[in-house]
Amino acid sequence: MSQTMPYRVSHLDALEAESIFVMREVMAEFERPVLLFSGGKDSIVMLRLAEKAFAPARIPFPVMHVDTGHNFAEVMAYRDARVAELGLNLVVASVQEAIDSGLVRELPDGTRNRIQTPVLLAAVEKYRFDALFGGARRDEEKARAKERMFSFRDEFGQWDPKNQRPELWALYNGRHHPGESIRVFPLSNWTELDVWHYIAKEEIPLPSIYYAHDREVIERDGMIYAVNEFIRPRAGETPSVQRVRYRTVGDASQTAAVRSDADTVEKVIEEVAATRITERGATRGDDKVSEAAMEDRKREGYF
Repeated sequence: MSQTMPYRVSHLDALEAESIFVMREVMAEFERPVLLFSGGKDSIVMLRLAEKAFAPARIPFPVMHVDTGHNFAEVMAYRDARVAELGLNLVVASVQEAIDSGLVRELPDGTRNRIQTPVLLAAVEKYRFDALFGGARRDEEKARAKERMFSFRDEFGQWDPKNQRPELWALYNGRHHPGESIRVFPLSNWTELDVWHYIAKEEIPLPSIYYAHDREVIERDGMIYAVNEFIRPRAGETPSVQRVRYRTVGDASQTAAVRSDADTVEKVIEEVAATRITERGATRGDDKVSEAAMEDRKREGYF
């Protein structure tokens, strides 16, 4: 008598199934969802999950990029190519246009991360989006660690961390009034290592800056920044060409690189498995403003 092998679901398959279930749940409960797509690795994985969730049909919602104008050229090229490949409707919420129209003011230091929140909220109101998919993960940062998978936002787009809805037995409460919205995080339970294992498993192409390459950089405040049109050397700073890669992609004016020789997916996985600092903690200057920088921005409406 033949012995049947026990049916087992791998860790990655379980994470994928949970994320796909969440996406389908949103389509069942909401009228106008949108997926935030910046061309970063988390939003790229989220887009692949959306493909699988609704195949063989096309992805049934648009994607949106809050464009600060401070972008890495490689990431923008990838964003446009991927959108064209999938035939997606891309909504671009431009920070530069918001500055020109007077909606927001340019900050004295020239960075734009903080002023993208009003631009995001204006786009949500303009297009009447009631559910927004984001690629945030709980392992990234302590404010994100305590946020629910369905994160309620009031009519002003604000988040109250002390008033969150319970999510027992994978039951998600999407009830909201007109003008209110839900931020949805299908990758909440993923880690950076899970994301890279999934990229390897699915053979997902990424922008080249996620892999080791030679780049002209400067060291500032303990981090390595690329020399570009947004970051110029200050007095006493000497540029040098180093072998680096990016663990996370944000504004070119506030995202630092890390020294690395990992030029393949397999090498990146080995590198990430050995690190003990999250990618945001190691490379995001916008999170260094204060201990509560991320939570303060999320309370205002940031993702």
